[in-house]
Amino acid sequence: MSEAYIVEALRTAGGRRGGALKDWHPADLGAEVLNALVDRSGIDPAAIDDVIVGCVSQVGEQSFHVGRNMVLASRLPDSVPAVTIDRQCGSSQQALHFAAQAVMSGTQDVVIAAGVESMTRVPMGTPFILPAQAGIGTGPWTQRIRDRYGVTEFSQFTGAEMIADKYGFSREELDRFALESHRKAARATDEGAFDREIVPVSVDGQQHKRDEGIRFDASMEGLASLKTLKDGGRVTAGNASQICDGASGVLVVSEAALKAHGLTPLARIHNLTVTAGDPVIMLEEPIPATRRALDRAGMRIDDIDLYEVNEAFAPVPLAWLREIDADPERLNVNGGAIALGHPLGASGAKLMATLVHALRARGKRWGLQTMCEGGGIANVTIIEAL
Repeated sequence: MSEAYIVEALRTAGGRRGGALKDWHPADLGAEVLNALVDRSGIDPAAIDDVIVGCVSQVGEQSFHVGRNMVLASRLPDSVPAVTIDRQCGSSQQALHFAAQAVMSGTQDVVIAAGVESMTRVPMGTPFILPAQAGIGTGPWTQRIRDRYGVTEFSQFTGAEMIADKYGFSREELDRFALESHRKAARATDEGAFDREIVPVSVDGQQHKRDEGIRFDASMEGLASLKTLKDGGRVTAGNASQICDGASGVLVVSEAALKAHGLTPLARIHNLTVTAGDPVIMLEEPIPATRRALDRAGMRIDDIDLYEVNEAFAPVPLAWLREIDADPERLNVNGGAIALGHPLGASGAKLMATLVHALRARGKRWGLQTMCEGGGIANVTIIEAL
């Protein structure tokens, strides 16, 4: 089987809801990343075999095939095909898996995996809110599904509280983790750790190249003042991921393409794993998925130099750390979604951009990325920095 290499991995800086990126159409925002991938890698855009785009809320401005519209809004020739996929929060991580699988199989040589989500212009939940408001249909979960699992709906907020309960995490522990996310992200920003991965975009004549969600003055007192999302709960807006606008992309190529186009690889993709489990607690799946990925790769967690575990809610990475017996000093070293934002369909490739460049900046070799996804699914990707 052929190898798959990452030649470039980029993202926009996150925009808060109603913030710097509010006037950017998602297709245009995603197009900026596609253009930057081509410009920075030096690849002939006509050589791109496919563009695979992750997006969760595929309605409104993200409807009618946002992946293809990103290509049409970019400088790529219209001969470049595209497809839009949805694996919930893991959509663009799955796009990366599909891109790598295409290259490894030998069916394609140059594939872009990307993601986009404007949570300002297409608010979270819009795909099922609009039909409900119009009185059309009964929603995504049939009575058969509800009966099978004994619930009326599947909620990630409920899943986060269930994990906090199961593992006995206190509100203070969740807030402490959130505070560290902000501190790490603030330090990384001040030190220029994100400069290599960020694609600046124009906003009011200025270049937006700094993640808006980071609270440089975050404190335990401030986090403690926030209300929980449910009475008697522990999860708050402060220890959960931030709503975010953003786009991201990873250029994946074969060894033949490296030689043919004179490209320099940043990393090699070592393992691709996806698993599924309980759709009610839902957010716990990165734990068994990581175990399977390490087993298939013949590795131990101690072999991995850095890990990116999406901070959908603080209980998720905390439970992962405990169950995997992982080193907290290697986790989300530049902060995570609690500070940097979670632009849903763009988060998978966004985390990969951060992981690739963090490994190379530190002279480290092995990286692992995982994230919880709606429906109780999780992707895991292991890479080797070159």
